[in-house]
Amino acid sequence: MHIVISTRHGVLESQQHAYLTEKAEKLQKYFGRIMEIEVAVEHAKNAWQVEILVSAEHKHDFVATETGPTPERAMDLCSHKVEEQLRRYKEKVQQHHRGDIAAERKGSSPVGGSSADSTSD
Repeated sequence: MHIVISTRHGVLESQQHAYLTEKAEKLQKYFGRIMEIEVAVEHAKNAWQVEILVSAEHKHDFVATETGPTPERAMDLCSHKVEEQLRRYKEKVQQHHRGDIAAERKGSSPVGGSSADSTSD
C-alpha cells in the first residue's frame, strides 16, 4: 500500500505528518485490497481541510473531505467517513458473494431431488 500526504497552503510538523500517516495506515484493516491512499491537507484561514482519496483494487475511489481546527482533528473526522465507506463496500461485496453461494446451494439442494422422487411415484 502506498501513502501520499501533500500539503497545500500550509506546513505540517513532523509529528502531524506521522499522525496522518498512522491514521491512513489504519484504513487497511477495514478493506485489505487498498492500493493507494492520498491525503491532501489545506490550511485556510482558521481551519484545516483534509481530503482522503483511497484507491482500492477492482473498485472506484473512495473520497471524503472534512474541516477541523487542527489537521489531526480534520483527519479524525475524515478517516471516520472513509472507514464507513470501506466497511459498507466490504459488507456489500461479502453479502453478494454469500448470496451467490446460497443460490447455488438452493439449486443443488434436495428440493431438486424431491421433485424427481415425486415424478417417479
